[in-house]
Amino acid sequence: MKHAQGRKPIVVGVDPDPGRRTALAWAAGEAARRHLPLLLVLAQNVPTPGYRPTGGRPSWEEWNEALHATGDRVLKEAVAFVEAQYPQVRVSGLLAEGHPAWVLREQAQNATQVVLGSWHLSALQELFTSAAVTLPLIAHAPCPVVAVPESEQITQQPPYFVVGVDGSPESAAAVDFAVEEAALCGAVLRALYVWHAPRLGVLDEDAAVQECRRLLSETVAGRTAARPEVDVQHEVVQGHPVQVLAKASENALGLVVGTRGHGGFTGMLLGSVSQGVLHHARCPVITVPHAHHQ
Repeated sequence: MKHAQGRKPIVVGVDPDPGRRTALAWAAGEAARRHLPLLLVLAQNVPTPGYRPTGGRPSWEEWNEALHATGDRVLKEAVAFVEAQYPQVRVSGLLAEGHPAWVLREQAQNATQVVLGSWHLSALQELFTSAAVTLPLIAHAPCPVVAVPESEQITQQPPYFVVGVDGSPESAAAVDFAVEEAALCGAVLRALYVWHAPRLGVLDEDAAVQECRRLLSETVAGRTAARPEVDVQHEVVQGHPVQVLAKASENALGLVVGTRGHGGFTGMLLGSVSQGVLHHARCPVITVPHAHHQ
């Protein structure tokens, strides 16, 4: 759904628990910075917490009616929460039936970004079940997906973003997004190339590191021309990608990484590493698909 003047909204998945508002607040702030409308989506496929049937087990019609009434209330409270903090943001709500991953994937087709809380990943086994929301959404969404942890985060001053670079087109798209995000937030951008040495080692480690620096420089070069005010710091770090990126982004405003889409990840975010970053990062993780998937 396109909003006024054809501007695609930022879509945020609303948690039925009113105590979980971190992702909602992040999305509202992002909408304010980008001057975009905000669409709040509450997906229901199980009874909303807080619904308690009375007089025995209700019929399907009674259960569905009560479920929708509770969902409407939750959604209205979330809209009021945004309007109180960002009155300049045009906000609307959508109550949808279906699994959150499916509903948000549908909404992502006409969204600028999709934002959701990463509390879904608090249990490790949830990464590998159909109950997971974040990973299926990232795998198929044509727009950036932001996973915001509900845990308290302390950002460092001056504020900074971290972007993972591996020389691929996917990481180039991540750099483009990260530069724009850093400019909007008045933050420094740390561009990291994580070099993981082969098990058998290399003949010339210095040459390998220099090649990493070249790829990092080539990927970033020219991508900051439109935003010369952004201070971009180039860093080549040796180690495991999950550990390096998680540590580097510990006090960051966000960690930006590129994805191949269609269920795959590229470069440093191959397979279990991508899941590790989403699970261990203590800041918002922004996954950006390559341009040809958008």
